[in-house]
Amino acid sequence: GTASFYHDKFVGRKTANGEVFDQNKLTAAHNQLPYGSKVKVTNLANNQSVIVKINDRMAQHNRNIIDVTKHAAKRLGFFGKGRARVILERIQ
Repeated sequence: GTASFYHDKFVGRKTANGEVFDQNKLTAAHNQLPYGSKVKVTNLANNQSVIVKINDRMAQHNRNIIDVTKHAAKRLGFFGKGRARVILERIQ
């Protein structure tokens, strides 16, 4: 599926599980996995991976499988592109 990253307008707002959103953390939004789940996200274009914690939900119209923080997008190597094809692996 496709991943993208959060817009800065969400910084300082509460996520769906009540945490304050921070672009510098390794967190993400997913519409089905339970809060607190740890997920390995791998960018299929460059094989870079990062582990994120699910702490938010995406808008229902969002077609992505996951939305990550800017920090995670940079570690995955797609920050400059905005989106990436990824695979997810739940590890906890």
